[in-house]
Amino acid sequence: MDNSQATMIIDGRSYPINGEKTVIQLARNNGIDIPSLCYHPSLSTFGACRMCLVECEGLGIISSCTLAPRDGMVVRTKTETLRRMKKTTLQLLLADHDNECTTCPKSGHCRLQELARRFAVNRNPYHQLMERKPIDASSPSLVRDSGKCVLCGNCVRACTEFQGIGVLGFTGRGQTAEVKPAFNLPLAEVDCVNCGQCAAVCPVGAIVSHSYNDEIWAAINDPDTIVVAQIAPAVRVALGEEFGLKPGTNVMGKMVAAMRKIGFDAVYDTAFCAEITTVEEATEIICRIQNGEKLPVFTSCCPAWVKYAEQYEHDMLDNLSSCKSPQEMGAAVIRKVLPQTSFPNVEQKNLVVVSVMPCTAKKFEIEREEFSHDGIKDINFCMTTIELGAMIREAGIETLDDIAEVACDDPFGLEPGSGVIFGVTGGVTEAVLRYAAEKLSGKKTGDLKFYDVRGAEGIREASLTVAGITLNLCQVHGLANAKKVCEDIRSGKKQYHVVEVMACPNGCVNGGGQPFTLYPDKVVPLRTAGIYAHDAELKVRAPQDNPALANIYAKYLGEPNSETCHHLLHTHYVKR
Repeated sequence: MDNSQATMIIDGRSYPINGEKTVIQLARNNGIDIPSLCYHPSLSTFGACRMCLVECEGLGIISSCTLAPRDGMVVRTKTETLRRMKKTTLQLLLADHDNECTTCPKSGHCRLQELARRFAVNRNPYHQLMERKPIDASSPSLVRDSGKCVLCGNCVRACTEFQGIGVLGFTGRGQTAEVKPAFNLPLAEVDCVNCGQCAAVCPVGAIVSHSYNDEIWAAINDPDTIVVAQIAPAVRVALGEEFGLKPGTNVMGKMVAAMRKIGFDAVYDTAFCAEITTVEEATEIICRIQNGEKLPVFTSCCPAWVKYAEQYEHDMLDNLSSCKSPQEMGAAVIRKVLPQTSFPNVEQKNLVVVSVMPCTAKKFEIEREEFSHDGIKDINFCMTTIELGAMIREAGIETLDDIAEVACDDPFGLEPGSGVIFGVTGGVTEAVLRYAAEKLSGKKTGDLKFYDVRGAEGIREASLTVAGITLNLCQVHGLANAKKVCEDIRSGKKQYHVVEVMACPNGCVNGGGQPFTLYPDKVVPLRTAGIYAHDAELKVRAPQDNPALANIYAKYLGEPNSETCHHLLHTHYVKR
């Protein structure tokens, strides 16, 4: 038996080939950072930036992102010729760049900035060519600044390959080449679903989330205003990256402490609000199954998916759960409960609710008309994980190491496992099963191990028997995959009871507002593992075991899916 393994030589050292499709991938898997701007492990190869050039014996100078590794191949990454070529490429890029690094939202996390520093580009022999271009801030979720674009094409491919939409594309040639929406329309006037995956893969500051931090600071500093915040599950395992901690590290307690230092009057856990979503959605699903109503039920927690369905899947809108997302359910209950408890008689106009989300589409969601009452939005402002990190640093907190952990505030402070797992794809389905299994059987389910719905596949199917009922389940992430599932359902090829849809690959842990990373294939699994590890260590892991949740229902909501619940916690959808 031949136990030999194919190997290749990089910079004089031998490395095994373990299924890598490109030399750059193999190099990075072995700790060799070949520089690039357009390469992304989750996207198709583009080969445009020319920063990943290597010298390959027999082939000469070639881009490593398009070069497949072969047994015996010899490449060099650090020759003098390559160094000069890459430095010149950077200088040319900077000559057509606005170079406003100190005021750029991506400063400190910009790949172009990092590479300029790495190759010691401290002067530029080429004169500035760039003409100032208008900034598109029309979207509540995203801001486009073409003056910072390096034409890497990552945003174009992400929108097409992840979501199947393609609202961004290349126009012009040579010096006039530019990335923009069709017909040069503002982002708010095209079919953008606000998912922010374009921002997540942008190596520079050409597309970033639309920040409202100045407005939040103003509210915090207003003595007549009560400012409260709720924090989404996926934020706790990603914020630490902004402060040099390992991806997946749970910093919830430190984050709450930092936010209290900033000046938030109370900080709540959106995972608690997700428990309410679990109860309402599970009850709705059970009722539909038992009453023979329209199936499958599509989850409605992801606002990018909801907008996509409203734009493209009109015949499926009746299949969407009527449940609001956890942040909107949380806001509705917060505005109902706080004037009677923590902040007696506070007027709604003086109560500012801020949500901290891994998601840019949540910024769009809070602007929806149905989530405002008497001219006051249920959620005033939504900030991303990245934006919270910026706010913490602005408050003079440069590290989380020295901050003692603080628990979230009552009555929405208890961390429940079934709410925490909303942060990963399959988490909503698993949470619903934890509740529905006991509700249908009338007895304790015990181990809560509904692991068949866990996984990183773009489309994952599972069939589970609960209380004698076989449930056909589907978990989808990426709207291109959601489109395929809808087509299969429409044609009769597939029959499901529940379909969970998340727009972002791997769910909220990889949301458009999470910290930027060059290595999502390594970082995102660590965030996912952090979510599941946190769930496993919690005492309360199902809604029916949450005494604080039972108290909220008893005092303010009544029975699940009651008239009060439908008024506060449910919504409707419109064709767009």
